[in-house]
Amino acid sequence: MANTNSARKRSRQAEKQRRHNSGLRSTLRSAIKDVNKAIAGGDKEVAKQALNRSTAIVDRIADKRIIHKNKASRHKSRLSAAIKAMA
Repeated sequence: MANTNSARKRSRQAEKQRRHNSGLRSTLRSAIKDVNKAIAGGDKEVAKQALNRSTAIVDRIADKRIIHKNKASRHKSRLSAAIKAMA
């Protein structure tokens, strides 16, 4: 446990930020799952629309440094490639 007032405050702030970040990470995962479901559905147009929505979310979360920008690019690239591979 923290002993000083400043350490106690820092602990409170870290916990609050951790909860906020975990919510954002959950939003990111949901966006990626939405695209994967659209791809599994087989409709290319629906999948493209889902990709556009999720790309904005992924970029927003990367800008906030919740995930690294390279990881964001990797997610977008793989989802885009999966859509291009659809028949």
